[in-house]
Amino acid sequence: MAPQQPSSMDEQTGEPHEPESEEGEKECPGPPLGESEQATIDAPDGGWGWVVLLATILVLALTLAFPSCIGIFYVDLQTEFKASNSETSWVPSIMIAVLHAGGPLCSVLVERFGCRATVMFGGVLSGLGMAVSSFTNSILELYITAGVITGLGFCLSFQPAVTILGHYFVRRRPFANAMSSTGTALGLSTLPFLGDYLHSELGWRGSFLVLGAVLLNCCVCGAVMRPLRPRKPRISKAIKNGPTSPVKKRLKGRMQGMFERLTSSLRRHMAFDLFSSNLRFRVFSLGITWMMLGFVVPLVYLVPYATAYGMDQSQAALLLSILGFVNIFVRPPIGVLFGLPWFKGRHIYVFSVALFINGLSNSICCIAASFPVLLIYVLTYGLSMSVIGTLMFTVLMDTVEMNRFPSALGLLSIMESVTLLIGPPLAGILVDSTGLYTYVFLACSISVSLSALFLIVSFYWLDCHDAAQKDNSPASGSLAKPAVTLYSSVPAYGDKTYNLSSEKENITEI
Repeated sequence: MAPQQPSSMDEQTGEPHEPESEEGEKECPGPPLGESEQATIDAPDGGWGWVVLLATILVLALTLAFPSCIGIFYVDLQTEFKASNSETSWVPSIMIAVLHAGGPLCSVLVERFGCRATVMFGGVLSGLGMAVSSFTNSILELYITAGVITGLGFCLSFQPAVTILGHYFVRRRPFANAMSSTGTALGLSTLPFLGDYLHSELGWRGSFLVLGAVLLNCCVCGAVMRPLRPRKPRISKAIKNGPTSPVKKRLKGRMQGMFERLTSSLRRHMAFDLFSSNLRFRVFSLGITWMMLGFVVPLVYLVPYATAYGMDQSQAALLLSILGFVNIFVRPPIGVLFGLPWFKGRHIYVFSVALFINGLSNSICCIAASFPVLLIYVLTYGLSMSVIGTLMFTVLMDTVEMNRFPSALGLLSIMESVTLLIGPPLAGILVDSTGLYTYVFLACSISVSLSALFLIVSFYWLDCHDAAQKDNSPASGSLAKPAVTLYSSVPAYGDKTYNLSSEKENITEI
């Protein structure tokens, strides 16, 4: 029998709802605040959701933007531990990789303890990791403290915040995602200034200690993410009142139950079934994994590149801050614009074009390392990054159903972590072997641009393939051929909820 809901649920206003289907009732039992339980909740699209949105913005500012600011302490870490570029680059690389690779573990904790408790625990873990990093004596210890512990804390704070925001907003989801993505921009615009000031006053060790205390604010943000009130499930008494089975039957039933729970857990937290059956999710996951090989590397190497050619470190930090401010001012109107009905089903193409421009912008750094040239670069990179950050989660939510979003995000995060882990070290090896940073930005330009072309070509082919199938389908009968055929906002393959009527409905809306 499912445990009782925590008292924090009772603080919500509104009447409980009855379950709509037997399938929804099967997903509802389990630990409080789980992802499957959240699927049976009607999103308020406002109210306390605005507080949750603000908390999510702050969480993203403290987590996703933080690894890019390690570049401010890059030279100090090299000098302190006598490490090469490739060895030092493992610190932000491990941090970013663990931030994404911890998705399945985060999904399990969310199901067991809820989003609120998981975000707070992540805040404690990340703050502790950075505080302990200030006492490390080797680069290997820094890999564990700043890389693994802090990165895992970021994961446990970031993913539940995005997940609960998706449950609070449905109709205004593109706008909510756009506003929450400004958190990354907020962090990019403020953390470099803070890091540069702390570095000049306290050195890298004192800075890490203070930044650890700053990260504890994730606990405050998590505290306001109170869960929504679920619908009441019907409680089955068949097992409770049934006759007692013999020992062998009970043992067999337990073994079968363990196998079913393991299978169900893999389905919920890893979304392998979605990856194998939903072709659009598979293509999007592969494209994003490819993209991450070179997407974050310029942010790690921008400050070392600028300072290596004589630029003052405060000016180099200013470049990151300008990048953040561009995202802050651009993302909200972009969220409003792409939330218009005309863009429904077209988000993936806007996302891919922005990604292609983002990749090409990295080649600007090859011109010169002067402040005017790098300013043009961060402005171009920032504009395209704004669109990418605004639409990334929206495209994923358009590709899979919301009740599968946490598991899809978990699998996508695992795949991303591989390229995020090897990207910065490969760039460090390139710098060590050539002595030039320009090759790093050129390689990132090629990698990101090719991933964008892959997404555009793949989704266009899928749209054409679906259009041909609909035209040749006997069920289409007298239906007129649509002028524009785009992918629906609900996964069309490998999902129980998919049927022809929902397909017709989406075409009619367009």
